[in-house]
Amino acid sequence: MNNQALDGIVVVEFAAFAAGPCIGKYMANFGAFVVRVESASRPDGFRAHYPPFKDNKKGVNRSGVFAFNNDSVYSVGVNLKAPGGLDIAKKLAAKADVIIENFTPGTMKKLGLGYDVLSQPNPGLIMLSTCNMGQTGPRAQHPGFGSQLTSLSGFTNLAGEPGGAPVIVYGPYIDYVAVGFGYVAIMAALEYRHHTGNGQYIDLAQYENGIHFLAPAILQQQLLGSSPERDGNRHEFAAPHNAYPCAGKDAWCTISVFDDAEWQRLVDVMDRPAWAASVRFATQLSRKQNEAELDALLSEWTRTKSAGELMNLLQKAGVHAANVHSIPELFTDPQLAHRRFWRPVNHKEVGVHQAEMPAFDLSLTPAADPQPDPCLCEHTEMVLKKLLGLTDKEIEALEAQGAVEFESAAGNH
Repeated sequence: MNNQALDGIVVVEFAAFAAGPCIGKYMANFGAFVVRVESASRPDGFRAHYPPFKDNKKGVNRSGVFAFNNDSVYSVGVNLKAPGGLDIAKKLAAKADVIIENFTPGTMKKLGLGYDVLSQPNPGLIMLSTCNMGQTGPRAQHPGFGSQLTSLSGFTNLAGEPGGAPVIVYGPYIDYVAVGFGYVAIMAALEYRHHTGNGQYIDLAQYENGIHFLAPAILQQQLLGSSPERDGNRHEFAAPHNAYPCAGKDAWCTISVFDDAEWQRLVDVMDRPAWAASVRFATQLSRKQNEAELDALLSEWTRTKSAGELMNLLQKAGVHAANVHSIPELFTDPQLAHRRFWRPVNHKEVGVHQAEMPAFDLSLTPAADPQPDPCLCEHTEMVLKKLLGLTDKEIEALEAQGAVEFESAAGNH
């Protein structure tokens, strides 16, 4: 019962930001020994310039978003541009079961770390390359970050008010979609290796991952020859369908009514106000035709209830409803607490904070309690000794060359 599903699996990351490291983090949560190859000369962008930072004091070991994506992994300082650095990287790869990288396409090959090179001494190696467009094609070198990729994938075009400009989806949404696909692809490759002994190369295009989540819009275009248009919070046929104001500051509850029977249940909860009996709201079609007025009248009632009270009333009556959580409320949600989604860690610079666990668990090999995200180059000596069997003298020689880096020096950057 104490064993984990990925015990014994060694993962080496040449990755930054979310799409690569978050995969490694989830593998670490289930027992893999995950090593981030980092350098103070070029720290992860999440470490260096992506807020928030603890107490608004910038530092490579104080980033909240880095902590969120990197708990339970180890940081080894390797300067790939220094003499001996590439050699150490190759030796780490030779010990790896899985390599994860999310550099610009072609970068690993230019460094001499392509799959064709690394798999020669390690034929069971699985290597995942995850980037915007994949490794091939006319736009493979297309630069960009999460917001640009979300726009290319079509999400931005569908978000916004009718007749208004497209609205960018918050955060690098497609990066996190790609995390799930990357994780599953690696698990499939590990299963294949279990049966054949052979590793393989995984070319993951985040652009293509995102398009999977637009299936309804794509089907509408293919089957009906039309595309959905921006329509705020409204639904094609459900009415009411919106986020409604509640008692208190910036408090909201979402309500969705999909048929006449559900509408009657909502009317009963409202104690059957006179306006609800109007012919304007008698059918699903008439409610859609008079949706603006319906939203205004319904909002007058929802403002008399707290968001949590309203959600409970409506759910008990069989009406689709959920209060809109603020960020602080996520940390006190009883459902998340019951499933131990948040678990505390104590980082030497950030202090005590909550780590996010995977959204699934395994009955026989559950995820272990997390360790805090690593400080930059924190585990260099341990990794070089544990994986490569290097002696103190060999490590000192590599440090003198600038090939490896340690936390005391890296933390000054």
